[in-house]
Amino acid sequence: MKNSKFVIDKFAKLFEQSLISSKDIAAELISILRSKRDEIVFKMKLTSKDEFQILSKRVDNLEKKIAELNSKKKKMTKRVRKS
Repeated sequence: MKNSKFVIDKFAKLFEQSLISSKDIAAELISILRSKRDEIVFKMKLTSKDEFQILSKRVDNLEKKIAELNSKKKKMTKRVRKS
């Protein structure tokens, strides 16, 4: 119940701040969910804090590389023309 109240409070703050763009809301929601994920993993003590930070940086780098590869893939498919 406490976690659901936390999420509801975060949504209320978002609407209070008058975030108009859906991209802003999506980015804020993703950051909230990431922080909760980090908090849960840290509470479970699966890894040490230093190791967790290193692993989260690696995941972020991999996500960036995947996004770059997807954008390159889209560009490459647009360039190909059939004769």
